Amino acid sequence: MKYFAFTLAEVLITLGIIGIVAAMTLPAIIQKHRNQVVEAKLKKFYTTMNQAVRMAEVEYGDMRYWWEDLSGATFEEGKPVPGSSEAEKWFNKYLGKHLKIVRQEILAASGSFIVYFADGGALKQMNNGTTRDWVYYPNPNKCEINLTAVNRKGVIGTCGFSFQFKPDANSGTFKRIYQKGFEPWVYNWDGKEETLKDGCYSGSDLNFCTEIIRANNWTVPKDYPYKVH
Repeated sequence: MKYFAFTLAEVLITLGIIGIVAAMTLPAIIQKHRNQVVEAKLKKFYTTMNQAVRMAEVEYGDMRYWWEDLSGATFEEGKPVPGSSEAEKWFNKYLGKHLKIVRQEILAASGSFIVYFADGGALKQMNNGTTRDWVYYPNPNKCEINLTAVNRKGVIGTCGFSFQFKPDANSGTFKRIYQKGFEPWVYNWDGKEETLKDGCYSGSDLNFCTEIIRANNWTVPKDYPYKVH
């Protein structure tokens, strides 16, 4: 009787080929999954926040009149004073009660407040000085949340996504979000698609990246230059 089998060399060569193919394709598969997770969370966040705005309008009337531009916590001896954040009080009064929040905190580095949602995402004042500008984190545990700059590379457009809420300005740099709720960052945008891409893709204004994803039906474009997570 004759027995047929692969030689050890043939087995090793086959395993090597499989390993090469896996090394080439696995990163793309992983990134595609990450894209899908971020896309789903961004879309859910956008819907959930604007539902909260509409519910607040039922109770308090037109958002243009209860919206306020407020600061975060004040500092004493280099530490944020508990309960001093007017922005936090405003957020909880109008919006927080309509959201599934598991905890919130004041960041010692900036005095900004951040709320953590039941689905694992988080929303933070972009900086301590205003309630116009916000950053949404699909997974704050995997991203730098002590953000002080509004255009931080490696954060904005990658694991943190810029939003704005300023429904009372019908002219100037905020006119595109007049009478709207939480919207992707379009501050000072001229309305041209190439301006969005130039800002996001070149890194000169990463805040525009959120609007690029929203305009693509909350899907990361194929030519998007950053690996979201």
